[in-house]
Amino acid sequence: MKLTWRDNEEIAWALMEKYPDQDPLKLSFPKLHKMVTELEEFEDKPDASNEKILENIQMTWYEEVK
Repeated sequence: MKLTWRDNEEIAWALMEKYPDQDPLKLSFPKLHKMVTELEEFEDKPDASNEKILENIQMTWYEEVK
């Protein structure tokens, strides 16, 4: 499955699997952006994100792991 910035739930799941010990709330947005764009399934334009998109991914990830 190919991921885009709109797939915040799927991205959160992929990040949880790849970084199981990572606390999403301790990530800066630049670090989170890098982690998302390095996911094998991710195929969107790196510069198509913004702070709101990254915050949605971060909060979705946090909600899934808490």
